[in-house]
Amino acid sequence: MPTTPALRDVAALRAIEALASQRLGDGFELMRRAGQAAWRDLLRAWPDAHRIVVACGPGNNGGDGYVLARHALESGREVTVVHAPAHAPRGELAPRAAGDFREAGGSVRTDGALPVADLLVDAVFGIGLSRAPEGESATFIDALNAHGAPILSLDVPSGLDADTGNAPGRCIYARRTIEFIAPKAGLRTGAALDYVGDLSLATLALEPAWLDEVHACAKLLQADALASWLPPRARNAHKGSHGRVLCIGGDHGSGGAIMLCAQAALRSGAGLVDVATRELHVPALLARLPEAMAHVPTFREQFEASLERADVIAVGPGLGQESWGEHALDTAMQHAQGRALVLDADALNLVARQHRALPAGTIITPHPGEAARLLDTDAKLVQRDRLAAARELAARYGCVVVLKGAGTIVAAAGRTPRVIAAGNPGMAVGGMGDVLTGVIAALRAQGLAAFDAASAGALLHACAGDAAAAAGERGLLPTDLMPFLRALANPEPVR
Repeated sequence: MPTTPALRDVAALRAIEALASQRLGDGFELMRRAGQAAWRDLLRAWPDAHRIVVACGPGNNGGDGYVLARHALESGREVTVVHAPAHAPRGELAPRAAGDFREAGGSVRTDGALPVADLLVDAVFGIGLSRAPEGESATFIDALNAHGAPILSLDVPSGLDADTGNAPGRCIYARRTIEFIAPKAGLRTGAALDYVGDLSLATLALEPAWLDEVHACAKLLQADALASWLPPRARNAHKGSHGRVLCIGGDHGSGGAIMLCAQAALRSGAGLVDVATRELHVPALLARLPEAMAHVPTFREQFEASLERADVIAVGPGLGQESWGEHALDTAMQHAQGRALVLDADALNLVARQHRALPAGTIITPHPGEAARLLDTDAKLVQRDRLAAARELAARYGCVVVLKGAGTIVAAAGRTPRVIAAGNPGMAVGGMGDVLTGVIAALRAQGLAAFDAASAGALLHACAGDAAAAAGERGLLPTDLMPFLRALANPEPVR
């Protein structure tokens, strides 16, 4: 069965910790388990590390670090705990862990100076920080990053907001992060992906039912989920069984965008694909993609007939924001009743400029800049909290949202958002979004509901990008995805 792990925010994790501490009968038991799990993870990733420096903060994350340090010391490693002058352990649990480390013969440096080491362990702030580190804390993080040894972060790289994935100031660049209890939504999207390194998870042997008592803020979609949406086809299927997609776009100078959209729709399994574009682009389109049926929007009757025949209308790739694009979008929206609609690129810019309402069930696929225009804000604010931006877009426009970028997010009103656990930096190239539009439109045409079509399409697109990037991320082209779209759109059946 496919795995769709529940992602948690800080409030949920705090609630789970409180529940677990109560049921275990000792709050220190969680700290003991966390430190031990982190030590085992360290051994798996760096078995030859002998000189280990553990940077501890004042709270429970620091306490986890002291527990790890004691295990490392008892195993014969050369271990030093370091904390900034203002980071002496506080509260009920961290001083107990620090005392156990000292009783085992461990040494603690309180000047923040970092000795030579094979490995650094970041146990400074964890989930407890949501603002920019200042003063000694910022200086300490700078020193850790500048040290040169790889860094293992406990739970969250210090300085990273675990809810949003935003780094408001100084932040640890971890080589690896071990999360405790449950995976966190903020560590899987946006800027966080530059800080967390490799992710691992230690559930601390908590009962799964305890976690289920607390609401998840998102779900993680992994490659194995594709099979649940893409079953084998019926033996007596015909082209009409798999839907008809109309792709609209390609103003002068942008004909390639709509060609990519149409090709992706065909490679993702649409039964029939029409393309409405500038007359100038028709010969090139038919030479490149003879399976598509080309139309010119200025021939009104022909264009309206293609709109009436369509099951899904995809508007935006190469559309432009001039009169031709406006007319094409207006006409498509007039015929959208009873048809699925997918909007991307300049269709979204026109919607934002005209403050258009969208038909129910519309899927939009903005990048952060387009999302910002739709929300009357700026892209930096969108990126600071991508989950919140996706939810706001879904609520404001009554649609399904695919917020593109590192850790793509799919959101809809009344649904738990989904975060795509696939994709790579090589996909940051013009035309990738046009491919995504075609993929989603094709899956919608094949009968998936809007939220599932958006989710499966975003996942299929990202997984195809990863497969294509096996030959190298730099220089990856949208057309490189096409054979992998076909292969991945035919997964092994779920058993």
